[in-house]
Amino acid sequence: MEINEIIKPENLVYEKPKLMNDNPMHYCPGCSHGVIHKLIAEVIAEMGMEDKTIGVSPVGCAVFAYNYIDIDWEEAAHGRAPAIATAIKRLNPSKMVFTYQGDGDLAAIGTAETIHAANRGENIVIIFVNNAIYGMTGGQMAPTTLVGMKTATCPYGRNVALNGYPLKISNLLAELEGTCLVTRQSVHNAAAVRKAKKMLRKAFENSMAGKGTSVVEFVSTCSSGWKMSPEQANKWMEENMFPFYPLGDLKNVE
Repeated sequence: MEINEIIKPENLVYEKPKLMNDNPMHYCPGCSHGVIHKLIAEVIAEMGMEDKTIGVSPVGCAVFAYNYIDIDWEEAAHGRAPAIATAIKRLNPSKMVFTYQGDGDLAAIGTAETIHAANRGENIVIIFVNNAIYGMTGGQMAPTTLVGMKTATCPYGRNVALNGYPLKISNLLAELEGTCLVTRQSVHNAAAVRKAKKMLRKAFENSMAGKGTSVVEFVSTCSSGWKMSPEQANKWMEENMFPFYPLGDLKNVE
């Protein structure tokens, strides 16, 4: 088929990734999880790793990833995904192993597991969805909640004197010897989606090449927790989240 035939509209078919099953997604309208799931499924399939990938999903909205991506999964206790992933990868070094975690899980109860797995340079990928709130349990303040941001547990806004500063956990992980890639991405528009997919692919390739720990943070929205429409949430994220959590690579060791 010639190139001018390929680019005809009738030949451009947008399909659901083959690794995404037919379960109806439960995520709220505008939630970033669905797009991130899609990218993960596409990258795994394009790498031909469908039968060699193991995901670890802990507690929170992230736990339901196993309902939608048709690979092997292990569920972890709250915050313990990097520890479980460490064991899986060490026992099965030929497998591609990743965690899928929210900010409360990764940067609060799971801070120790996250930091020490990365410091050891475990050959895993940590996918970190940062929407600055506990989305599943009622919209409480998370470690990554911005100063002045209102949540169910800080209804007047995060107060530094009372609650401390937001935790830039990816910046901390970038300082560790064991990390080879720490990147902050988003899926709020088409260009961002393309860049995010590219960095996910690099992270997975790093893990199989034995380069150490790769961390892909997604600055994300939570329309329900933020009490906004999807459109408002995207705009709020661009105006407030991106200045504090700027997109781009924090560490990229070739």
